[in-house]
Amino acid sequence: MKTDLFDFELPRNVIAQRPENPRDMAKLLSVGNNLTDHRMLDLPDLIQPGDLLVFNDTKVIPARLKGKRGEAGIEVTLHKQEPPSTDGGARWWTFAKPAKKLKPDDVVRFADGFTAKVENKLDGGEVLLCFDLTPEELYPHLEEHGKMPLPPYIQREKGSDKQDAEDYQTRFAKYRGAVAAPTASLHYTDRLMSALDAKGIEHITLTLHVGAGTFLPVKVDDLRDHKMHSEIGYLNQKTTDHINKIRENGGRIIAVGTTALRLLESAADQNGILHPFDGETDIFITPGYKFKIVDLLLTNFHLPRSTLFMLVSAFAGLDRMRNAYQYAIDNGYRFYSYGDCSLLQREDHL
Repeated sequence: MKTDLFDFELPRNVIAQRPENPRDMAKLLSVGNNLTDHRMLDLPDLIQPGDLLVFNDTKVIPARLKGKRGEAGIEVTLHKQEPPSTDGGARWWTFAKPAKKLKPDDVVRFADGFTAKVENKLDGGEVLLCFDLTPEELYPHLEEHGKMPLPPYIQREKGSDKQDAEDYQTRFAKYRGAVAAPTASLHYTDRLMSALDAKGIEHITLTLHVGAGTFLPVKVDDLRDHKMHSEIGYLNQKTTDHINKIRENGGRIIAVGTTALRLLESAADQNGILHPFDGETDIFITPGYKFKIVDLLLTNFHLPRSTLFMLVSAFAGLDRMRNAYQYAIDNGYRFYSYGDCSLLQREDHL
């Protein structure tokens, strides 16, 4: 399958730079046999009692750091954690700029008592750093010296600001480790959650630590040549049992975001039974994939040529999604992380 099939023109002025306020007033495009316009606050009326919303409870860390190698300035964005070194130092793969200034054994200094050594370097600007701090010791230093790793299409003169520290974190955030927010969960407020509860719609959480690779465009011409980034996920027995019970009772599983969907599909067997999960997934979902467990998907609007637009096209149908995105552009929907949302029906359920 050719990558060009997932390309489309997107005007820059539709890319949201701040979230809607209040968040539950973001637009919601329902995509099925027809397209209908709503607000997030309408969600309880669009789904059914007995359905289950599945949220991702990962917490975004301030993963963007500025430091120096000697007198040369270096900026790094942490994107994937590795097991600690033999002496306990935290190890992270990072995207470094300019990476050409770094070579193995170089030391990058971020602040007094906060340094890292270059352990490995790959093509494309990826650098493996080993910090002089344990994983637990690293987090307070990130909070003090790091910034929220906003995606490149959100323009800030000096990087993320204090408002972003609040805006780019979901109400479900609990377990540290993501370097990008599960943005479909940014729209939920107290009044929306209360309305869902009143309708008899439950919710539950799982954990998938979103990596910065989620923003990378697909650069190959043929999807078979694309190497999917991997992310670390956790799904415990209690959550697994509850989701399986909901399905047995006829309830629908609604993934809130592509990250929740990717972990659910990674943990499901071919019979649609969910199993506990603890590890990495590099599942790459493209048209032709047979969904095993997710019935509906709530997700923001994604980049052209991205693995996420490929995923939603697999879920709802490529032609349907191309039409839906053109409709969204023409009707004032806001795109990407701080933008509006869509509720997608599964193509094989229509």
